[in-house]
Amino acid sequence: MKKLLLSIAMIAVGFTASAQGFEKSDVYLTGTVGFNNESLGDFSSSLFTFSPSAGYFVSENIALELGLTFASGENEATDTEASVFGVGLGASYFFTPSEKFSFIVGAGFSYSNESSEEFGVEQPDQSIFGFTVSPGINYFISESFALRASIGALSYRNTSVDIDGADSINNFGLNLNLSNIELGLTYKF
Repeated sequence: MKKLLLSIAMIAVGFTASAQGFEKSDVYLTGTVGFNNESLGDFSSSLFTFSPSAGYFVSENIALELGLTFASGENEATDTEASVFGVGLGASYFFTPSEKFSFIVGAGFSYSNESSEEFGVEQPDQSIFGFTVSPGINYFISESFALRASIGALSYRNTSVDIDGADSINNFGLNLNLSNIELGLTYKF
C-alpha cells in the first residue's frame, strides 16, 4: 500500500513539476463573451455580455486580474432595454498539469451600474456589488493562444436601486451545471 501511494505521489509531482503553462511575470489578455436569447410566442428577450480582462502572474500559478464588463439586453414582452458597465478585480489559481491544458479557479470582486428604460420611461439606476468564485479551463491551441471557459459559479450579489429609502436586494447563488458556460480566448505574451 505504501508503494502504491508513493508511486501516485511521484506521478502527481512529475506532472506538476515538468509541465507549466505559465511562469511568474507572464502577462495575458483574456475575455469572455456571452449571449442568451429566449422566445415565448411573439416575444423574445436577449442578453449580450462582453468581459475583457488582463492578468499578471505573481507566481507560477497565481494571477491577478483586472477586468471590465459590458452588457446589453432587451425584453420585447416588457418593452425593456438595459445596459451595464462594470469593473472587476480578482485572482485566479491555474492548475497546470500539462502545457496545453489548465484548470482554473478564480475569485473576484465586481462593481457595476445598470441603466434601463421600460415602456419608454427611464428607470432608476442600479448599483451592483458582487463576489464570485468560478471554476474554468484553459486549453492552449498554440504557444500564445488558449481557449478559455468558465463553468458555473458560487456568487453573492448586492443590488441597490438609486431611490432614497429603497432597500437593497441580496442574492446568493450556486450554479455548477452546464447551463452557465462562458467561452473566451486567452492571449499569453
